Amino acid sequence: MKKTMLLFLAFASSLLFADAPKYVFVFIGDGMSVPQRMVAEEYSQKLGKGKLILNHLSTHATTRTCSATSLVTDSAASGTAIACGVKTYNGAIGVDADKNKVESMAEAAKKAGRKVGIVTTVTLSHATPSAFYAHRQSRGLVYQIALDLINSDFEYFAGGGLPRYNDKKDDEYCGNIFELARSKGYKVLDKTDEFRKLKPSDGKVIYTAKRDDSMLYTIDNDGSEPTLAELTAKGIEMLDNPKGFFMMVEGGKIDYAGHGNDAATNLADLMALNDAVNEAMKFAKKHKDEVLIIVTGDHETGGMTMGVAGTGYALHIDRLKYQKCSIEKFKKIYKAEAKRIEEEEEREMVFADAKKLLEKWFSFDFSGKSAADDKAAGDKFAKANAVGKGNPMAINKKELEMLEEAFKDGKLPVAARQIINNKSGVGWTTGAHTALPVLTTCYGKECERFAGFLDNTDIGKTVKKLYKSDD
Repeated sequence: MKKTMLLFLAFASSLLFADAPKYVFVFIGDGMSVPQRMVAEEYSQKLGKGKLILNHLSTHATTRTCSATSLVTDSAASGTAIACGVKTYNGAIGVDADKNKVESMAEAAKKAGRKVGIVTTVTLSHATPSAFYAHRQSRGLVYQIALDLINSDFEYFAGGGLPRYNDKKDDEYCGNIFELARSKGYKVLDKTDEFRKLKPSDGKVIYTAKRDDSMLYTIDNDGSEPTLAELTAKGIEMLDNPKGFFMMVEGGKIDYAGHGNDAATNLADLMALNDAVNEAMKFAKKHKDEVLIIVTGDHETGGMTMGVAGTGYALHIDRLKYQKCSIEKFKKIYKAEAKRIEEEEEREMVFADAKKLLEKWFSFDFSGKSAADDKAAGDKFAKANAVGKGNPMAINKKELEMLEEAFKDGKLPVAARQIINNKSGVGWTTGAHTALPVLTTCYGKECERFAGFLDNTDIGKTVKKLYKSDD
């Protein structure tokens, strides 16, 4: 009787998960929670680009993100939870809390006969992407993680590079990772024009926009690197076959910009992820009832808020369009200009030089007079507290003093970031991760399984069950 019941339950389970989707896309915005998605939605509409498709899929789920050891997770534990369906400790890659290896949904897809692609804007051996193919007790074992990458036999890797790819000090060192990859049949390339010429006949591919670093922020990409949407579209082209495929696509630098409290850069990378989701949606329309698209975040970064005290109830999110580069890039520009002035003009940089950079890269308007410039207008300026009144990027007296002080302290980029965030109404509570739940949205075949209130492990468990139904 007991055996009959077990057989019945197994049969019922197979019916519940019958006919798995032929094509599965999992999009992860690293550091992307509800605030980032909502602010980006407003920003996109203000720019005339319409609503974000990733926010308007068929089903929605609030998703808990804690790790086995902390309410605030890191990307390794959350990536493992999503990929493998188990809780683990912060820092773990593809192993459970007891350090046992756990199969990922990508590996389950491979066993079910699907081709597999891993795409990211950060390094390919970073925490989130590695959770789909690696099994290591620490995310810091990047050389060993890279070994797992080339041993995975996944067909398509595209994104940033592989740090310490020739780390001869590693306990498991057995050669240059890129050379080892070629010996295992991978076509390895790092040129944008070569990437764009890739064809399915090229076989297994590892494309790194940089040899050992992350890709550029979207806001800084001048076309010298592919966009995340391009990486996704090329992945579809390379992976499509009669048995289907699985692809994980990560907007990894959303997290980096969140750590830096760089709102304009954060939103640009989130919108780039949205463009990548749109590539999957275009594919889905051609393959009705065969595609499952999941969009989620691994955790929230930065404690982003919509609204700050300085703007009252107003949100001027469109003012972020005046920022022309990431704060990370601006720091380099600022440092390079100081060096140029010292070498070519044989003097030290002064605030007037810095103002020119701020005008160019942030559209700050210093054209009006401050109270310090015109004492006769003291009452007027005290009341208006503005310089260049009428321009949304006008620098008022308080902001001017803030920039001058930051210049003296060598912290001008930080002050510029704070001012443009304040002017747009975007606030931050931390430079680290938070325990906020994330939003999971889903479209296509079996999407109803990803609705309501989920734990992040539910995503991995469910997708793996779908694949096991094919066995």
